[in-house]
Formats: sequence, structure tokens, C-alpha cells
Amino acid sequence: MTAATSICLLRTSAIGDVTHVVPLVRTLQQAWPHVALTWIVGKLERKLVGDLPGVEFVTFDKTAGWAGMRAVHAALRGQRFDALLQMQVAMRSNLLSLGIKADRRIGYDRARAKDLHGLVINERIPARSGEHVLDAIGSFCEPLGLKQTQVHWNIPIPEEARIWATQQLPGDVPTLLVSPTSSHALRNWRPERYAAVMDHVAARGWRVVLIGGPSAGERTMADAVLAAGRHKPLDLTGKDTLKKLMALFGRAQLLLTPDSGPMHMANTVGTKVLGLHAASNPDRSGPYSDRRWCVNKYDEAARKYLGKPASEIPWGSKIEKPGVMDLIDVNEVIERYEAAARDMKLL
Repeated sequence: MTAATSICLLRTSAIGDVTHVVPLVRTLQQAWPHVALTWIVGKLERKLVGDLPGVEFVTFDKTAGWAGMRAVHAALRGQRFDALLQMQVAMRSNLLSLGIKADRRIGYDRARAKDLHGLVINERIPARSGEHVLDAIGSFCEPLGLKQTQVHWNIPIPEEARIWATQQLPGDVPTLLVSPTSSHALRNWRPERYAAVMDHVAARGWRVVLIGGPSAGERTMADAVLAAGRHKPLDLTGKDTLKKLMALFGRAQLLLTPDSGPMHMANTVGTKVLGLHAASNPDRSGPYSDRRWCVNKYDEAARKYLGKPASEIPWGSKIEKPGVMDLIDVNEVIERYEAAARDMKLL
């Protein structure tokens, strides 16, 4: 096995997916401590991972269109890499990769390739099905002669973020964070159902905290949850940054959320996740380290909306249909909360 001296990683989005790239970075750095890594990443996503040591970051602003691509190509002018790891199959990313010079251009196997992905690569990762997204991304080191056998994140969290989180969540009170909004609206649960679970958890003596980003949609969801509940949780919606959110996760015992970026952020710091899965398969895109506390209605959704069990539909299929999340009952979520709390000896 010959060590690569320079590798370009292309995975620009989304938040959850870039957390899945971090273990690959750690694997490459452990095997080849002197390798020069360049990561092309989205503007928002860089705010989460852009301080990883030993990595040069190039920001891709997708909102800038062609100008954003030209800016990336200008930043890389004169560079040629031993390998490009093209970990995103969307057409925009495939076009972006054309301006990156690399001897080896490693992409997805044929089953997972789309949008002319095969035209911008000259090697493929092993063809596998049934993998979690993190494991698929981790397999990008295999054509280089490596194997990802351990998963480590260690995403830096600044001290000022930790101080802020401690100010918001002082003491050692067991804490449930609720992040109710996914970037995919059809993955969202009903506000009144979140509120019912939050009222139950508060009655059990836990601190309950509502979190979310600054977008109008997240504020609307948060207000609907607050209006539906008897208990008034601490509302931190729109008040954190990605780093502050990481610090909040480090002080909480459990996160309640649909399939979303915060799910994967929380997982990186070891926080248990009560994920709500009907539109997506938790075995592919749920919290990587521990899915015991998730509610999994994916197979039921497949049977209802697609007429066949999950085992008979393509791996990774999304079932983002109106009403699909209504398959998840409040009592099922409360049962998973109670089980997680007992496991942590907090009830």
C-alpha cells in the first residue's frame, strides 16, 4: 500500500452527511499522518467542521450558482491531487468536480450513482447494499488500500460555546432536547404530538428544551409546539450556532427529532437519540451509534404507501408521502423515552 500524499474530499452538504465524512478524515489521518487533505464543503456546513485540524477547507456557496463553482476552481488552481473522493452524486457536485485535477477519481458504485456521476470518475467504491450512509462514505478509503474499522468524530467545540451551553442548561438536571423540524417537511411530526410527549417528560421531572434554527419555518413549528402544550419548555429556537448546538447536545441526555442534521450532530457527542422514522429507513440514515431508542415505522410505511415490505423496495428509498409521519403514535414515543430513561437510570 502506497501512501497518498494529497487527497481532495468533495462532500458539500448536508449537515448530517458532513458529520459522516469526519470519521473518514480521521481514518485517513491515522493511516497517513502527513497526508494533505482538502475538503470542498458547503458554506453552512463549514461552520460545523471547518476547524478540523489538518484539513484545508474550500467553501462552495451553492447559492452563487456558476460563480460559486468558479470560485472553488480558482481556489484550487495549480493543484493536482493523488485522489479525488467524489462523495456526492448530485448533478451540481458532479459538475463541480470537473474542475478538480486528480489522478484517481473515486466515486460510487453503479447502483448508487446518478446524474452522470459515472462520467466524472474513473474508479468506484465496492458495490454494497444495506449500508448506513456513514459506512458507505467510509468505504471511500478502500480503493486506496485502507479500511475504516473504527469511527471517531471529535469535532472541535470552542470553549465559549461550552460556556454558553452551561449557562442555558445549568446543573445536572436530566434534559430532553426537542428539535422538531427537518429540512424535508414530510418528515416532520405533528406539533401537538411533540407537545404531548414534552408534557409527559416534564411531568417526569426532566428539563425540556425546544431547539431549532433561525428560519421562519422552524420558528413557526416551534410556536405551534409551544401553543399545543401545557408545560412551557425552555425555548432556544434560533438562539444557537452550530457549535453552540453541539455544546448543548453535550449537556443533554436525550434528543427527540425526526431524520435531520441535529440527529447526527447529537450522535457524534454520544447523546442518545429518539429518532422518528417513517419516511426514511433508520438503518440507513438513523443515528449511527445507537438506534435502540428510535421509533421505526418504515416497514409499515412501505406496506401502506408502496404496497410491499421495506425488504422489497430499493435500499435508501424515501417514503415522503403526506401523512406518513402520522403512523408514529404518541404512546410509542413515550415508551421509547421511558426505556431510554430507565437505561440511563434517570427514572
